[in-house]
Amino acid sequence: MTKKNVLYIKNLNKIYSKNSSKSVNALNNLNLEVNEGEIFGLLGPNGAGKSTFINILAGTTIKTSGKVNVWGFDLDINPRQVRASIGIVPQEVNIDPFFNPRDILELQAGMYGIKKKDRITDTILKLVSLESQAKSYSRALSGGMKRRLLVAKALVHKPPIIILDEPTAGVDVELRKNLWNNVKQLNKQGVTVILTTHYLNEAEEMCDRIGILSKGNLVALDTTKNLLKKIQTKIVKFSVEKKVDIKDNSLKSLKILSNEISELTVSFEKSSLNISEIINFINNQNIKISDISTDDGDLEDVFLRLTKN
Repeated sequence: MTKKNVLYIKNLNKIYSKNSSKSVNALNNLNLEVNEGEIFGLLGPNGAGKSTFINILAGTTIKTSGKVNVWGFDLDINPRQVRASIGIVPQEVNIDPFFNPRDILELQAGMYGIKKKDRITDTILKLVSLESQAKSYSRALSGGMKRRLLVAKALVHKPPIIILDEPTAGVDVELRKNLWNNVKQLNKQGVTVILTTHYLNEAEEMCDRIGILSKGNLVALDTTKNLLKKIQTKIVKFSVEKKVDIKDNSLKSLKILSNEISELTVSFEKSSLNISEIINFINNQNIKISDISTDDGDLEDVFLRLTKN
């Protein structure tokens, strides 16, 4: 069954004019589609255009040109419906310290015009594991609880799409794992998730598909699996009984990373060389290999290759 597009972006441009002679293309002819029910990662270095993109969807930045359609609503024709279809979890913790989580969610629901009988405050508090802190001052909450409260605020109007903008920036490893468990739980319930992150291992673990922005241009858009397939460099470590007589380019594309008495580490391009050729090269010197470990690289390799100048 074909899933519908919940977000459709066509030729989206945002130009900031610094003065009459100089302008900056924050987004340059961006084309993007996000499918219902997926976790979509938007990656890119600082200044790539991620925040500009999110601010356009949120209605706090006006696009220069292009088409934006969210949940079937055109941003130019139905801006209010577009905003109602999205819940945005910002980077900054912007919570009133003198309100408790229940009051904050009730106030947020009121701002969206949701009638008291239609509010799902208790459900949301339970979803983000804050029911025990429902009546505590938010200033007394831990950093992790405050982050979860931001997610809760974004859910009060039951949006079909949640955007998380660098949600785990500056938080510890345990808190990050807890937050991602929350996000996965939301996604299982049918919420489409769009996230920006600097943590590439996070994107690799969480996202079905990934778009990579660099200087306002979309330089990659594919499934996480396909992006990882694009990594050509393989690193192999051999445990050996004595030092191997081998040099850079002894075999095509081969690079020696270290060559010790008991261990040889090399890298090579998968398209140019097969690991069996290296094994044969070592065996031909009558050297016994006791162990082999390999590293196929990760998303960071793709990211750096696509975003470097």
